Amino acid sequence: MTRIVDTRVEPELALELATETLARGEPVAIPTETVYGLAADATNPEAVGRIYEMKGRPRFNPLICHMADLAMAERHAIFDPLSRRLAEAVWPGPLTLVLPVRPDSSIHPLARAGLDTVGIRVPTGFASRLLAAYGRPLAAPSANTSGRISPTAAAHVAADLGGKLELVLDGGAAGIGLESTILKVEDGEIRMLRPGGLDIADAERIAGQKVLRPETAGAAIEAPGMLASHYAPRAGVRLMAKDVRPGEALIRFGGKPLPGEEQAAIVLDLSPSGNLREAAANLFGYMQKADASGATAIAFAPVPMDGLGEAINDRLQRAAAPRE
Repeated sequence: MTRIVDTRVEPELALELATETLARGEPVAIPTETVYGLAADATNPEAVGRIYEMKGRPRFNPLICHMADLAMAERHAIFDPLSRRLAEAVWPGPLTLVLPVRPDSSIHPLARAGLDTVGIRVPTGFASRLLAAYGRPLAAPSANTSGRISPTAAAHVAADLGGKLELVLDGGAAGIGLESTILKVEDGEIRMLRPGGLDIADAERIAGQKVLRPETAGAAIEAPGMLASHYAPRAGVRLMAKDVRPGEALIRFGGKPLPGEEQAAIVLDLSPSGNLREAAANLFGYMQKADASGATAIAFAPVPMDGLGEAINDRLQRAAAPRE
């Protein structure tokens, strides 16, 4: 039976149970500022293998390894000056850097999908405290069945993976609600592998140079979130909707009603005021609600591409992609 412990009410108990469970090689669902993660000891191949098994995740899809701080990260990865500048400015926060792994790093190759690079992030909040107490990096993809909607609340995790997990830590709703932005520095250039909770404009301001967008067609899998079909609800997805068909769920933006929405199974607005940060925080939670409504499909009204809208639209495109 899955135990759920509220980190805001019983932080010491949560810390004790989580470190004990992780030490036995069992994954633990943890809250982060982006989404909830399915965390396990990144140095333990059996523990990492359990992440892949619980999620049904392809083993060629690498995992992000979470660190307590920059000092821990430096023990496992080689930082170039540009990556270091980004890390120092953003961490702890919603940025993952893909870096060359140190030859003496204890991160198991399974967590890296056999690559000579490793994706590293330093989270905020209780996750940071847990990492400091445990003392080793935690591989922690989103705590959901692979390809499905990412969880932004403990209830989402329990509904999806509850039967497989011993422990879920409840830290309340995720503040950002989108996975981290993933960047990789090569030959002095910064490539975006996945848009996310860090606005690319902010990364460019910190770095003092442009971030190159990826050529996604046929791109090698270098980081999580690069699969064409991902973040998908069970219902079908229709993007750029200008109206609503009978029985569909509607997720709109900016307080703008759409023709036919009175026939919708449910109507949700990512941000009635048109705030993209609010929209990002609500995206996965509203997708969960729409999927649970029994709708035949989910219609999404257009969302602007500027700022965090780039990451929102990336998730929507992948949610709508043909499924294998």
